[in-house]
Amino acid sequence: MNKTLAFCSRTVKEIIRDPLSYIFCLGFPIVMLLLMTVVNESIPEEAAMTVFEINNLGPAIAYFGLTFVLLFTSIQVSKDRSTALITRVYVSPMKSSQIIAGYTLPMLLIALCQAAIALTASYVVSLAGDKAFDIINMAVCLASLLPSMLLLVSVGLIFGTIVNEKAAPGIGSIIISVSGMLGGIWMDVEALGGALEKTAKILPFFHGIKAARCALGGQWDDMISPLAVTAVWAVAMYILAVLVMKGRLRKDVA
Repeated sequence: MNKTLAFCSRTVKEIIRDPLSYIFCLGFPIVMLLLMTVVNESIPEEAAMTVFEINNLGPAIAYFGLTFVLLFTSIQVSKDRSTALITRVYVSPMKSSQIIAGYTLPMLLIALCQAAIALTASYVVSLAGDKAFDIINMAVCLASLLPSMLLLVSVGLIFGTIVNEKAAPGIGSIIISVSGMLGGIWMDVEALGGALEKTAKILPFFHGIKAARCALGGQWDDMISPLAVTAVWAVAMYILAVLVMKGRLRKDVA
């Protein structure tokens, strides 16, 4: 346990030492929240476009911020691989499970703090309008994002393990773009319909955002199905991440 906590502490320090983590994990989502709120004020009511209303935008921005946690997870793991740090730690008296936990737990903590900050910023914006958030619904919304946090951290672990340090940012950026479009952050994919909607519903991003939106809106019964889909994806991807990382560790020391 002490070794795991020590490795967790080291991972947190590496992340917060990079100023880009503050810019992308905290600053950029809040800037987008404010920008899209201004855009929403310019949309005429007859357009019936609700995706940028604060009750829909707030959970979406919280999810959007989590995608950058994926990015920094993949970068950190790939960087540690390039310096052979992971290999050196693995041949020491640390188990692979401790190494994996040493990446997973800090990134989940960072993701939780990031989502809480994003929702708090959304709450402040909601106070300026006529759609102030319910505090209990906010707490449920934050809890509903937990499977998405595990999912995105797991994807970051996988890509950080299979690609090098130079490729990790590019791969992470693709996932951020895909989640933004097909997750329904920047557009209503259900209104668009067709192949785009079908594709979106196959992937987990849409369901994670929908669960968060239902939670914030107090539609807890409607939250269960998308939350279950996201949870299944999260567990499956974490199991895959563990298998991939363990396989890579054994290969590197062979």
